[in-house]
Amino acid sequence: MDFHLKKRQRSDIKLEVVSLETKYPHNVMLYKYPPTDDIHIEEFEELALERLRLLRVFDRAATKALRMLSDDWKAYVNAELTREGLRNYLRLCTGGDSKHESDIQTRRRDYISHFILRLAYCRSEDLSRWFIAREMDYFKYKFSALSGPEIKQFLDVVNFSFQPLTEAQKDQVKDGLYESTAGQSVAKIELLDFYKVPFTQVLDLVRSRRCYLKAGFAYVNTHDLVSLVGTKHMDEIEQGLAAAKVFIDDIESDERISRMLKALHNSYVGKDYTVCKDAAVPIESLDQLSKTSYPLCMRMCHEHLRANHHIKHGGRMQYGLFLKGIGVTLEDSLRFWREEFTKKMDADKFARSYEYNINHNYGKKGSMVNYTPYSCLKIIKEMAAPGDCHGCPYKAMDPVSLKTKMSSYGLSPSAIDEVMRYATSGHYQLACSKYFMITHNSTTEPTINHPNGYFEESQIVMGNRQKRVTGSQPQQHQPNKLRSAIKGGADRSMMMGNDDDELWRIAETQERTLQSQQELSQAFDDDLDLTEIQY
Repeated sequence: MDFHLKKRQRSDIKLEVVSLETKYPHNVMLYKYPPTDDIHIEEFEELALERLRLLRVFDRAATKALRMLSDDWKAYVNAELTREGLRNYLRLCTGGDSKHESDIQTRRRDYISHFILRLAYCRSEDLSRWFIAREMDYFKYKFSALSGPEIKQFLDVVNFSFQPLTEAQKDQVKDGLYESTAGQSVAKIELLDFYKVPFTQVLDLVRSRRCYLKAGFAYVNTHDLVSLVGTKHMDEIEQGLAAAKVFIDDIESDERISRMLKALHNSYVGKDYTVCKDAAVPIESLDQLSKTSYPLCMRMCHEHLRANHHIKHGGRMQYGLFLKGIGVTLEDSLRFWREEFTKKMDADKFARSYEYNINHNYGKKGSMVNYTPYSCLKIIKEMAAPGDCHGCPYKAMDPVSLKTKMSSYGLSPSAIDEVMRYATSGHYQLACSKYFMITHNSTTEPTINHPNGYFEESQIVMGNRQKRVTGSQPQQHQPNKLRSAIKGGADRSMMMGNDDDELWRIAETQERTLQSQQELSQAFDDDLDLTEIQY
C-alpha cells in the first residue's frame, strides 16, 4: 500500500491587534469588561499595591473634614498623590484627552488594577463598602475635571444615551433652570448643557434641590451629571464585586495570588525602613530620643524595658525592629539588650535565650532575612495580653489610662481631649498625628503610617535630619542583576561609581516593593493570564 503525505492547506489566521489607545480611550472609565491582558505575576502584585496606595489617599482625604471636590480637598489629594509617587494617576484626575504614551499606559494600569482589587475586596461586606466608597471618590474627582466636550466624548465611549437639550427645549423650561441652578449667572446658565433624565436616577440632586423637576423628570446640568453617571458606575462595581465573589474559591486555588489577595487590605505600602540610610543612632541617646522623637507605642516599650529590665517576645520584636530601623547597629543592639536584661539574669542565660533572636532580626542568623520594622497597620492588629507592652496604645489602652499616660508626659487637658477625640472614634493613626503636632508644636499635620516614619519626621522637624526627596515616577521593573543585589535589604557599599545616588533611589523603590511582596506572597516566574479569572 502506497502512502503519500498529504499537504495540509495552510490558512493564514489574521489576529486583530487592538491598540492600547483603542482599548483605553478615556481617562474616565466604568470598568465594565474584565481585562484580557497577559501579565507577569510581579506586575499583578505591583498593580495591586499601587491601586491600594491610590485608594488610601482618598481614604485619608475622607477623614480631613473637607468638602468633597472643594479646592482644599483637591489640594490635599494632589499633594498626597505627589508624595506617594502617583503623579501619573494625578494626570488622569486633571482632565485633558492626552494621547501621550505614558498616559495611555497609566490608563491600562488603572483599568487592570481596579479588577485586581475587586478580587481582594469582594470577600466581605465591610471590605466591599470601603472599596466602593473610595473608588467613587476617585471616579468623581476624575469626572469633575472633564470639560463639556470631554464629557460628551465620555458619554459616547461608554454608550450612554444621554443627549443634551436642544435650544428649543431649553427655552421651554428656562425659568426653572435659572431658579434651580445655584451659583451661576444667567449668562453662564445659557452656555451650560442640560440633560433630561428620570428623577429617580438623581435622588441626591433632588434631595439637595440642585436640579429642576417637571413631570417626573430632572433637568441636570453638565457639572452635576457626575451624580447620574456615578450611580451607574456604582452599579457596575457592585455587580462586579458580586460576580467576583461567586468565583473566589476557584481564584484562591491559585496559590500565586491567594495569599496576596487575602492580606492586601492590611498590607503596608509606604516607605521601607528595613535598612536605615541615615546616621547611626548611639544607644546612649535612646532615653532622650524616647521623650522627644518616639511615637507613644515605642516610648511605652522603652519605658517598660527600663523599668522592668525585661520585655516579652511581642514587645522585643516591635521595639527591636524599630531600633534597627532608626539606625541602631547590630553590635549596639546586642549591647543595649544585654545590659538591660542582665540586670535580672546572668549573661549566659541572655546569650542562650535572646542573642539569636536579635541576630535573626538583623538577617545574620537562620533564614538570613533582613526583617522589616512593624508598620502602624501591623501594630494596630496586634493583640497584646496582660503584661505585654506592645500594640497600639490608642487602641489597646482604656481611655482613663491613656489620658493619665499622656498627662504624665506633660500634655494639657485640652490637648489630651484633641487626641482622645480621634482615639475613641477608632482613628488611631490620626490620634498619633495629633499627638505629634502637640508634642512638636507643629502646625502641619503629618501623615503617620509607620513608627519609623514618625521618628524620621520628628528628626526633620527638630533639624537633625534633612527631608529625603522621593521621585514621582511609577515603579518600574529593574534588571535581575540589580534586583538580586538589593534582595533582603540594600547595602550602599554595593553601589559604586558616579551613578550611586540614582541607583540608591532605585533601590529604595525596589525595597518598598520587595517588602510588600514579602508580606503578601512569594514571587513566581510564570505569566498570569487574566482571561483565566472569571468575574
